[in-house]
Amino acid sequence: MSHSGQNVILTKSDRIGTRLLEIEKMLEDPEILRQPDRNIALNREYRSLKPLLEKAEAYRRLLAKIEEDSEIVRSSADAELREIARQEIEDSRSDLERAEQEMKRLLIPRNPEDEKNAIVEIRAGTGGEEAALFAGDLYRMYSKYIENSGWRRELISSNPTGLGGFKEIIFSVSGENAFGTLKFESGVHRVQRVPVTETGGRIHTSAASVVVLPEAEEVDIVIDPKDVRIDVYRSSGPGGQSVNTTDSAVRITHVPTGMIVTCQDEKSQHKNKAKALKVLRARLYDLKKKEEEAKVTASRRSKIGTGDRSEKIRTYNFPQGRVTDHRINLTLYRLPEILNGDIGEMTERLKIADVDARLND
Repeated sequence: MSHSGQNVILTKSDRIGTRLLEIEKMLEDPEILRQPDRNIALNREYRSLKPLLEKAEAYRRLLAKIEEDSEIVRSSADAELREIARQEIEDSRSDLERAEQEMKRLLIPRNPEDEKNAIVEIRAGTGGEEAALFAGDLYRMYSKYIENSGWRRELISSNPTGLGGFKEIIFSVSGENAFGTLKFESGVHRVQRVPVTETGGRIHTSAASVVVLPEAEEVDIVIDPKDVRIDVYRSSGPGGQSVNTTDSAVRITHVPTGMIVTCQDEKSQHKNKAKALKVLRARLYDLKKKEEEAKVTASRRSKIGTGDRSEKIRTYNFPQGRVTDHRINLTLYRLPEILNGDIGEMTERLKIADVDARLND
């Protein structure tokens, strides 16, 4: 980490030390001792901050040890002693790097939304049938990643095309930290390749958009039945042909916002309605969070985690076999593996960049 990064960690840990002293004084105040709820809250805060301060002190000791050994390397006339000091510096720097990552993780308040399940929506953008095929590629990429992560995927709604792509596909992801990991996938994904529909061998550029929402519980968003209009109709497949002979497909319109959610993949009208309500609830929850975020100054908003969803975030270049994430300037020449679900390195790098951005807020 740079000196500025170390200074940020040390400054934040100094604030924690100051806060702990304040809490200790308050816990000695007879007036606070007569307020059970206040007393419990302060003790809880103290217990959560104390381990962090202990790690900060260990971090400072490592910095001091590196400085002491560096001084020996600079000034000692004993060659053997200098070599021992160099080795100890190398060992201490490895320990320091691990300590920095742990400190950064602890200094950033955990977002409770990260632990929620996720709703993922993929839509074909510019590029016609090729964009729909690419949307299908993204769906299969995430499906593999979800499977490898031990999570569970459930299809909510899909609008397939004749060649095996999707104009739109929506699914839920259940698993530990699902939203916290997948939220960085929101944005425009661009592909550069020769489409299967291209006879001249020319490279085309097309795109698909991905939106990842935290799954909202009923306690998070209460939908007034008077605010929704529910229509039922017969399901249709590619080309408009009828899939079911009963009116099992459901369209829900949220009148106050104009949001429309359709679901027709299940044969049961009841199941389609439940899935459509799940998507509507997630979208309304997201809208509510956006309104809250709009009140926060732009300088305090993470550039990684809350980027504009219309922004191009990633390019998949087939001729060069590379994938580039434009937010963190990361290029990996492993396109086949990534499309087969191996996106772990990219998601981890995005998490690290997000922590760094939030640490400097």
